[in-house]
Amino acid sequence: MKHMMIAILALGSVALAGCTAQEQDTPHRVAQKTPMSAARTLTMEQTCKDEAARRYNTEVRLIQVQGFEAFQGSYEMPGRTGREEGFTCTFDPEGQFLHLSMR
Repeated sequence: MKHMMIAILALGSVALAGCTAQEQDTPHRVAQKTPMSAARTLTMEQTCKDEAARRYNTEVRLIQVQGFEAFQGSYEMPGRTGREEGFTCTFDPEGQFLHLSMR
């Protein structure tokens, strides 16, 4: 029984050493963020307003966008219609429209 416990502990130590060696060999990667230009954000805002006006069957001038934030590798732009209906436009990292979510 004592020999079995020693063998299990030795095997566990070897396994942990292998895990540690693999973690050290893996290079640490950091995502690069490229700043979004003002022209691009204005285009994204207009696209968001156009999509929301179409979805809610209203005029673009009645759509308000309330900010712009980076979120998990994409961009989100929340907004409201003239009837106080909330929505969020989502864009990919390059600023291309992905979808509009009703909130």
